[in-house]
Amino acid sequence: MSCRLTTIRAKGCLSNKTALAMVFKLVEGAQKTWRRLNGPQQLPKVIQGVKFTDGLEVVATAAA
Repeated sequence: MSCRLTTIRAKGCLSNKTALAMVFKLVEGAQKTWRRLNGPQQLPKVIQGVKFTDGLEVVATAAA
C-alpha cells in the first residue's frame, strides 16, 4: 500500500470565491486581444437568421 502526500493546495483549492476570481482574471487578460465587430449594424439581421456569404447578404430569388 502506498501513501500519497496530500497538501491543501493539491487537494482542491477551488472554492466558489477563488474560481470566480480565476475566471475574472482570465477574461480580463483575454479582453486585451478583443476587437470591435466589423458590422455591428448587421447583428440584428444575423439574430433574425438572414444568411450571409463573404459578408454580403444572400437574397433568395424566386425561380420562374
